Amino acid sequence: MSMDQAFERAYENMMEKAIKASTGERKRRLLLDRFNEKLLARHVWWEVRGDLEGLIPELEIKDLKDGTRFSDYGFHHPIRCHRGLLLEADAFGTHLRDVSRWKYADNLERQNHLLIDGWHLLRFSRDDMIEKPRRCQQTLLSALSAWDFIAPKDRPRLNVYERAILHYAREQAGIVRIGELVEQLQVSYRSIGRHTLALEHKGLVILDRSAGGRIMKLTSAKNL
Repeated sequence: MSMDQAFERAYENMMEKAIKASTGERKRRLLLDRFNEKLLARHVWWEVRGDLEGLIPELEIKDLKDGTRFSDYGFHHPIRCHRGLLLEADAFGTHLRDVSRWKYADNLERQNHLLIDGWHLLRFSRDDMIEKPRRCQQTLLSALSAWDFIAPKDRPRLNVYERAILHYAREQAGIVRIGELVEQLQVSYRSIGRHTLALEHKGLVILDRSAGGRIMKLTSAKNL
């Protein structure tokens, strides 16, 4: 099964369960066209996490005024009981160009209330999810790390070379070319390639490749 097929199956299962468990306004929202939301699930979350476990589409939330709000996705902390993470997929037209002044103010108030109430919030534009997915993935990876959404039991074991690669990359603001690692660590490109692939598999880095498939640089999450 290809990665795309695996995602489609996981996405269909997630949506089917959510629709069956929902009523009213949430169900109505789940049955709408979800092009942007699906982009977020596929191009961002799936690429970082490798699954959709724990992701809740159209999470229903009570705001500070006891009003009902909805977030494109919610994700609760695996251990702690704080509010969790909210993810929004924004299309330019619906959120800016066509929005009324009242709706614009309400959106800002909604976001403020969510943050005050203890939620963490990430927003991704449709353009970035299509044209700059790696930047979105890095933002999510960094947020999961910085906000401690990776449970200790989920933290992968690293060998000495993998730790050295992450340490050097973080000293370089999280982005480093493979040639620099070869020079700094005094090991072969082949060896660096093997260890960076292992880090990618563990979800700790995102690799940029040339058209021919050669690994050119990596981006690492901070504080993992």
